[in-house]
Amino acid sequence: MTPRNSTKLIRVLYLDDEDNNLRSFKAAFRRDYEVYTANNTEDAFSILKTHKPQVIFSDQRMPVTSGVEFFNAVRQVFPDPVRILITGFTDVNDIIDAINKGHVYRYITKPWSEAEIKVAIENAYDLYHTRKQLRNKIEDLEKTNNELNRFVYSVSHDLRAPIASVLGLVKVANLDVKEEQAASLFSKVDQSVHKLDLLVNNIIDYYKNSKAAEEFVEVNIENLVDDVLNHLHSGESRENVNIQKSINQNARFFGDYFRIRIVLSHLIANAIKFKKSDQDRARVDLKFAIDAEEIHIRVKDHGVGILHEHVEQIFKMFFRGKDQMAGSGLGLYIVKEALAKMGGSIDVTSSPGEGAEFHICIPNVSKDSDE
Repeated sequence: MTPRNSTKLIRVLYLDDEDNNLRSFKAAFRRDYEVYTANNTEDAFSILKTHKPQVIFSDQRMPVTSGVEFFNAVRQVFPDPVRILITGFTDVNDIIDAINKGHVYRYITKPWSEAEIKVAIENAYDLYHTRKQLRNKIEDLEKTNNELNRFVYSVSHDLRAPIASVLGLVKVANLDVKEEQAASLFSKVDQSVHKLDLLVNNIIDYYKNSKAAEEFVEVNIENLVDDVLNHLHSGESRENVNIQKSINQNARFFGDYFRIRIVLSHLIANAIKFKKSDQDRARVDLKFAIDAEEIHIRVKDHGVGILHEHVEQIFKMFFRGKDQMAGSGLGLYIVKEALAKMGGSIDVTSSPGEGAEFHICIPNVSKDSDE
């Protein structure tokens, strides 16, 4: 195998308690690689700290510290170098320990050949280089993702103030405008800005759900429903919905209040948005069944329903039905993601013209509490 460019030699460390082995190794490979040798672990760690070798060889049988023990210590402090064990024995237990404790890349039996060692070094360096590239790409991706999240959240918050101002101005204008065409135009502006406001709120909910830590508290269902209705997104209000609820509670319920509120908010908002044209108010039936293991929530609306071909698609990001009332395509995706964070599940049954029923199941963490 042809050695790499001599201006950038691979740095190799070899640890062995026998000086003859060290001299033989260095003599064989010093022209092709930057070779460092040590006959004790203290010197080996000093070389690791100073010269940062990319490939490490170690003899297994040494009087004080075995090769596996050395590698186990090395990977705690210097995890990047690729580790190769050299042994004169084929003890299965040594090999198992090398894999489990030392996390070795491979092992080579004595007597080794120059060709075998060169192949091992070249392949080990390729692995080292690939790992480094992958780690750098992951770090870049995480940085980009965090910056993007912060940007989206910041922009979304900055948009809320001007959107609220426009909605307020349109509302005032509607009170004074008498001409029919102008009133119609203001109504369309109001609808469009409300859609934009809904999108901004959905983006904020998505960001909060992805970033917020889990916080389990005891949940009072009556208070939860009131809280949801009081925090419906702009353009929707509790006056637009008739809630019928039933609660069958056989145990105290502990869960992630913030995310449960997100789930119910989006489902109720959907019910309002997709009510039938002849309905003055959306009707939503909420059923809660709580035991020591989990909470089951059924959210049934009596609106336009979901087309059969859309039922399997509605929880996908940015999916929108062909209906002109279609929303941002984020609401139900956020619901699914919030439930995933809680270890919950959701399914839906629906028929066009007969509404939709969502069945939600969320673990009750009360059994893990200190009580």
